[in-house]
Amino acid sequence: MSIFSQRPFSDRTSTWLSQSGLHPLISRLFAARGVEKPEELSLDLKQLLSPVELKNCISTASLLADILERKEPMLVVADYDCDGATACAVAVRGLTMLGGSSTAIQFLVPNRFTMGYGLTPEVVDLAATQNPKPKYLITVDNGIASEAGVDRARELGMEVIVTDHHLPGDRLPNAIAIVNPNQPACTFPSKALAGVGVMFYLLVALRAELRKRGQFTLETQPKIEGLLDLVALGTVADVAQLDRNNRILVSNGLKRIRAGTSQPGIAALFQAAVRDPRKAGAFDLGFAIGPRLNAAGRLADMTLGIRLLLSDSPDEAIGLAQELDRINRERRVIESGMQEAALAHLAEDHIAGTMADRNSICLWNAQWHQGVVGIVASRLKERFNRPALVFAPADGAAGEELRGSCRSINGFHLRDALDIVSKREPGLILKFGGHAMAAGLSIRKADFDRFDAAFQQVALELLNDELLERRYIHDGALDPSEFTTEIGDLLAEEIWGQGFPQPIFYGEFKIIQQSLMKEKHLRLQLRPIGDGPSVIKPFTGVWFNHTAPLPAKAKLAYRLVTDRFQGQARVQLMVEAHDES
Repeated sequence: MSIFSQRPFSDRTSTWLSQSGLHPLISRLFAARGVEKPEELSLDLKQLLSPVELKNCISTASLLADILERKEPMLVVADYDCDGATACAVAVRGLTMLGGSSTAIQFLVPNRFTMGYGLTPEVVDLAATQNPKPKYLITVDNGIASEAGVDRARELGMEVIVTDHHLPGDRLPNAIAIVNPNQPACTFPSKALAGVGVMFYLLVALRAELRKRGQFTLETQPKIEGLLDLVALGTVADVAQLDRNNRILVSNGLKRIRAGTSQPGIAALFQAAVRDPRKAGAFDLGFAIGPRLNAAGRLADMTLGIRLLLSDSPDEAIGLAQELDRINRERRVIESGMQEAALAHLAEDHIAGTMADRNSICLWNAQWHQGVVGIVASRLKERFNRPALVFAPADGAAGEELRGSCRSINGFHLRDALDIVSKREPGLILKFGGHAMAAGLSIRKADFDRFDAAFQQVALELLNDELLERRYIHDGALDPSEFTTEIGDLLAEEIWGQGFPQPIFYGEFKIIQQSLMKEKHLRLQLRPIGDGPSVIKPFTGVWFNHTAPLPAKAKLAYRLVTDRFQGQARVQLMVEAHDES
């Protein structure tokens, strides 16, 4: 059973926002998302929170300024996802812009299949072999849980600067500096910075420190704002909460992309994805550009993606982007096979029908690819509205260790749940980490059934029927006059995402015609039913990955977009759900 309800909003706030010049529909949508005053509408860079309250940011900037002055070699150690890749590119480009030499600033991204996640001792040993050997390791989007790796670095004569945004464990690593808004006693008002956002903030503080030291003035200082396209991509692709601070970062990054002043690598990714950068939106970053960059880390080596983001040659960038596009197509084939196998397994176990006796999904298969388990977990979570954990062998089919990726639903904090399991069953989880909505872990293959039972018990305790009901929160009905391409363009220009959700509208439609596209997507011709003019033209609707036909009249939740084809613009409805009540 699915429950549909309208997102509440204040008429008074909506009117106030409209009086400031905002379109009435956008005013209503913003009011429903917590915007209370017209002054909150500004996404100007000057409105960014100050780095002063970001714990250790100023002192770490001073440390980096000293390192740059001494020209000591640094190695950026990245994570292998989109946030990690963009954070690495921001770090390398930014430190170089601020005075570092290309020979003194190197980067390393671990192979997820052989070295695991974060700054492990194995990664540190590899870092020590670089030429020149780094004096400092700078982690981006990882490191907050890397106690052993930091200790190993010190044994080998290297200090570690941790920049991360993940939740810390019970103990912090013994690093020379830690910049993380989620570390204890950090008063930074936004806890939602992605890893790339943390690194950008450190560069802002470093530039201010170098300016204070007389290296340059406000007029001559390097324009690190030029890196905001990378910050926007990493923030959106990592599904970071789009609080106002993150919306400022994303908005200004998208402005650069739309203006044609993005990094050559991002421009090349738009070309490979056949997307128009002049109309770039957060949706493009999250669903077209991010997946192509992520594909490198999932199936190959994220070094390829970072090389793309660091390239200043448009021709080289296009070649690298095309290779990433090929890898992403391969990823989709693997994902499809894994998803089919997972659904077949659930059906065999009679789980998929009702899920009545399970509050979680936990699966593994000897043939599954560990680089794609996170996507499959996300698909299962969306389909069944249950926390989903999907595992694959760490070292191929013969491996004795399983590596898993988890995705959660609202109201169930994944990392906390895994922490409960680890405390109840010491030694069952070899290692874990992550967020409320996404996490990763390793277990022994022989312990899978034991882990499944332990995690399911926690899910039974923490989840109730209300949380397990699928809820569709929508933004009410559109007026017939609002079914226009202008409204579609207006909606596309705004910054939507996690925590500031893309508008979904709700209404009843007459289904005039329906057919299948590629045997997997429902294509519709439909007309709104309501008080508007009966002569309103039918619209095209598409319901992706849905094949069941709709009745002659249907209440639908949908997104309104402007579709452009061969120079013609038209309204299109992207169906999200059918209210069968």
